[in-house]
Amino acid sequence: MESKLNLDPKIIDSARTAAANIADDVQDFIDAHTTTATERTVTRLLGVDGVDEIEKPLPNVLVDNIKEGGGLPRGASFWIGNAIVQTGDDPQTIAEKISRGELDITRLEIASEEKIREAIYPIAEKYVAKIKANRDKRNEYLNTIGEGEKPYIYVIVATGNIYEDIIQAKAAAKQGADVIAVIRTTGQSLLDYVPYGPTTEGFGGTYATQENFRLMRKALDEVGEEVGRYIRLCNYCSGLCMPEIAAMGAMERLDMMLNDALYGILFRDINMQRTLVDQYFSRVINGYAGIIINTGEDNYLTTDDAVEAAHTVLASQFINEQFALKAGLPEEQMGLGHAFEMDPDVENGFLYELSQAQMAREIFPNAPLKYMPPTKFMTGNIFKGHVQDALFNMISIMTNQGIQLLGMLTEAIHTPHLHDRFLSIENAEYIFNNARDLGNEITFKDGGIIHKRAQKVLGDAEELLRQIEKEGLFPTIEKGKFGGVKRARDGGKGLEGVAKKDEGYFNPFIELMLGGER
Repeated sequence: MESKLNLDPKIIDSARTAAANIADDVQDFIDAHTTTATERTVTRLLGVDGVDEIEKPLPNVLVDNIKEGGGLPRGASFWIGNAIVQTGDDPQTIAEKISRGELDITRLEIASEEKIREAIYPIAEKYVAKIKANRDKRNEYLNTIGEGEKPYIYVIVATGNIYEDIIQAKAAAKQGADVIAVIRTTGQSLLDYVPYGPTTEGFGGTYATQENFRLMRKALDEVGEEVGRYIRLCNYCSGLCMPEIAAMGAMERLDMMLNDALYGILFRDINMQRTLVDQYFSRVINGYAGIIINTGEDNYLTTDDAVEAAHTVLASQFINEQFALKAGLPEEQMGLGHAFEMDPDVENGFLYELSQAQMAREIFPNAPLKYMPPTKFMTGNIFKGHVQDALFNMISIMTNQGIQLLGMLTEAIHTPHLHDRFLSIENAEYIFNNARDLGNEITFKDGGIIHKRAQKVLGDAEELLRQIEKEGLFPTIEKGKFGGVKRARDGGKGLEGVAKKDEGYFNPFIELMLGGER
């Protein structure tokens, strides 16, 4: 891509190299550790599902039994494989026996490692094949009925009731939406288990469960066939169950997942060690499943100033890119996040926003960038809000963004109604159609405001990344360099679920999904 901003490729390369070194350093920690969520994900991918008599998910029952027996460092695959060898039962039966108190998995006689692996790999391969079949089914839809033009029009549903969500999602698809994101119920990211079955009582959103995923996927396939384009489904694999939700999404053919390396640390106070280990496995799964991840850099600008802190967004995009590459996720599945979040009273703010969006497009040319709407400075004045969203839509089409989360004129008032979404979709479609090739028709003044802004943000991001490279990512987060939020390495939620791996540890899914050991 020819640069309209005269960005120095040497500075871009320097920033990317620093981010790669940061990711390499953290990957050494990731490779040496596992977590309860990662091991619960393994059990789910081996076919364990359901709940016990007190509604505790069986993956939690099984992994808690392993942890209580001191076996977490060996990993769930080792203990389940051994139990298969010793009992002849399948993983689901083993979990059910543990839930009834009939089996203590770490007290069984230990078989040879060869026999344990022989017991596990055929089961793992069966579920990996199921995920591949889902990926193939998505491609079949895309090759037959097709999909909407980019930027994908992305809207949210958030009733708390999956059946109401389905009604609203179908209406949005008929109005022109390309992506439906089902917002998670408030606080689910802090639950250390995944609820089970269909749900109708969420607050501020709907519980992410595998059955809810299945129901919405079926509904969107039906409406997609009706309107003649594939409708993508998005949810959230973040929080204490990040990789578990990734696995559930892969098994139910979700298409997008909110999946950031740092978001849970900064904005949900989840322990940084736990999050960084879990994000790796979640991204391995998403990469293999063909799921586009959406990262959460836009959130930095809700807690920090969008003019002063823009370089932290770019630095985080570089870091998220490198963590994603480590997990085998191709650039075409990296919906790196950024946002139109400047105070509307900033003089020439539109030019700064245009500069930053073009900069992201040039630095990450293959990524389907996810552009987030104004929220921080939406006041409840629906007329002004609609104009703010129109300017946001204009920048998106001018800079070739990939995924456009539509702003709502009623932002800061209530969860969107059907007609709010319709007006926002109409706004976006009008601007996207009328300005489709505007970006290809214009250049920017050499040395002007737009050039200088992008060059400054890039330079500041490269300087920040070089500092992080020297200090390390953990100390950087402790100092509050991202989003103005400080977190302690040994603080936050979920640290007790982190364990250092033993020599006998293995995870067949990382090996199978990456096509061989990393």
